[in-house]
Amino acid sequence: MTSIDAASIESYLSELSNVCGMRTIMEPVTHRSDLYGWAGWIHWETSGAHFYAWEVPIRFFSVDIYTCKPFDPNAVVEFTQAFFNATEIVSKEF
Repeated sequence: MTSIDAASIESYLSELSNVCGMRTIMEPVTHRSDLYGWAGWIHWETSGAHFYAWEVPIRFFSVDIYTCKPFDPNAVVEFTQAFFNATEIVSKEF
C-alpha cells in the first residue's frame, strides 16, 4: 500500500470528486493526530467524503462518501484501490 500523508489525502479526495462527478465547494482539509492517525474531508455541493487512515496496529484506511447525487460505486472502488495500491478492498453501499 502506498504511504499516506496530507498531500496524498488531498490529491485522493480531489481526484475522487472527478470520479464521482461531484462539484467541489471547498478544497480538501486534512489533520494528523499522534493518537489516531490521519483524517481528511472534502465538501461537495451534494454532500462530501471523509477519509481516515492509521498504521498501527495495522495499515488501514477508510473512505465514507455521503451524497444526494448518484455515482458509480464500482468506479470509486477501482480508483481507490489503484490510487493507494491497496492489496485488499472491502466496500459496502446502502
